[in-house]
Amino acid sequence: MSLDDVLARIDADMPAATDRLLDLLRIRSISTDPAFKDDCDKAADWLVEDLQSLGIKTEKRVTPGHPMVVGHIDGPGPHLLFYGHYDVQPVDPLDLWDRDPFDPAIEDTAKGRVIRGRGASDDKGQLMTFIEACRAWKSVHGALPCKLTFFLEGEEESGSPSLVPFMEENRDELKSDIALICDTGMFESKVPAITTMLRGLLGEDFTITGPTRDLHSGMYGGIGMNPIRVLSKILAGLHDETGHITLPGFYDGVTELSDEMRAQWQGLNFDHSAFLEDVGLKAPAGEQDRTPLEQIWSRPTCDVNGIWGGYTGDGFKTVLPSQASAKVSFRLVGDQDPEAIRANFRTYLEANLPEGFTVDYRTDKASGASRMSVEDPAFEKARVALSDEWGIPAAYVGCGGSIPIAGYFKEIIGTDAMLVGFGKDDDQIHSPNEKYDLESFHKGTRSWARILHALSPSS
Repeated sequence: MSLDDVLARIDADMPAATDRLLDLLRIRSISTDPAFKDDCDKAADWLVEDLQSLGIKTEKRVTPGHPMVVGHIDGPGPHLLFYGHYDVQPVDPLDLWDRDPFDPAIEDTAKGRVIRGRGASDDKGQLMTFIEACRAWKSVHGALPCKLTFFLEGEEESGSPSLVPFMEENRDELKSDIALICDTGMFESKVPAITTMLRGLLGEDFTITGPTRDLHSGMYGGIGMNPIRVLSKILAGLHDETGHITLPGFYDGVTELSDEMRAQWQGLNFDHSAFLEDVGLKAPAGEQDRTPLEQIWSRPTCDVNGIWGGYTGDGFKTVLPSQASAKVSFRLVGDQDPEAIRANFRTYLEANLPEGFTVDYRTDKASGASRMSVEDPAFEKARVALSDEWGIPAAYVGCGGSIPIAGYFKEIIGTDAMLVGFGKDDDQIHSPNEKYDLESFHKGTRSWARILHALSPSS
């Protein structure tokens, strides 16, 4: 199969491909707001029609929420599954946008030409890089290079409530040799990357109650225990002076980096000082015996995301509040057990409550970390393909965030995931004026063509 002909077709068809992406970006597929339900249906229909135009047998599948789009096309092995999501984040605050978020346009910036609009990078632009690579391949060769399944979701930005039940009900249909996910980015906006580890996430939202009502500090100050004082001490005790987390058993299941992966990360020459200074910070606050990249990608965390209690308006209301609340999250790695950590955290919290105090929990979802084995030859083939396209050695990287779908593929379907994305650090996803570089869209499409070629049986 001639890869050069496919790449040339991608180059020639880029204006039409950009127009197709702009069409998709005009659809207001905000999944979290019921007012946009019809728009989410419209986006699913648009994708069904587009995939069907490539000869891919595609259906819109109804769920209790927004529909899934599932398409299949036969071909020689291996069987690849591609996942993306067509829903987008809300656009508020609207007054911070320079243009209508759903009237996308090409703009010239100091860093090059970009596509501006909600969903441009997360995830419609990324999703379409793969579809456009398939379109060019089909146009040149009349068939795709391997067996493919397309699995496009409409609820990723609203917690994916229908995803797990759908995957469980359609386990056999979705089973494949490897799942490709295009919802990540490049390292420092310039190095092509394959994400091989994702941190899991556990959240605890709780309220401590002491006195039966708010108390006058002149009458009860000193003699009455203040719930905010109790909460502050509990939260302060979660870390020691070296940045380590103090919960008993917290590090059970934390795995060490291989020497090869640590050396590759060191070779990225990550400038942590610039990374922190961009947001007004100076020194890393994590475990002091770990490198900055390890702190972000391969080490667990504990963070207080919110804390409140008492009077917070203008002026003073001199009370001892009845209650104090906090939200605490943990990013998890390796084989850490979210529910074991939840239990240990609650034991720690309750053991530090004064007599007569109580605590109520608002349980949040939890998910473990995901790790992809780079020993699968497909990963190295894809890394070489990315390197060839970008002219820079592609890297295996970690991700400090959580992408639960990667873990679901392993847990439910028994399929490993390969995460390849072309987003850049300044794409402003989830924020006003989201953009996607035209370079990312163009070279991302070419990258997927190269990866398809590398993974096809005749390569």
